[in-house]
Amino acid sequence: KDIIVIDHPPYSNDLTPCDFWLFPKLKLAMKGNRFDTIPVIQKTSTGILKAIPADEYKKYFEKFLERFQRCIDSEGDY
Repeated sequence: KDIIVIDHPPYSNDLTPCDFWLFPKLKLAMKGNRFDTIPVIQKTSTGILKAIPADEYKKYFEKFLERFQRCIDSEGDY
């Protein structure tokens, strides 16, 4: 259950790991719901994240590594 925090440039759209896959998926699943307390939000979001199959996470990280390599290859240029 250890979480490894990775550093990334704060303004690099290419290197924001969660913005291009995880957060939109989470946001879509929670859309239209009203949450009365922070613990309810935490429980709901945890349930959504646990319901995502491991192979989807694997595919996501493989795509992230490809994206990261493209950024390295282009030396950060767009």
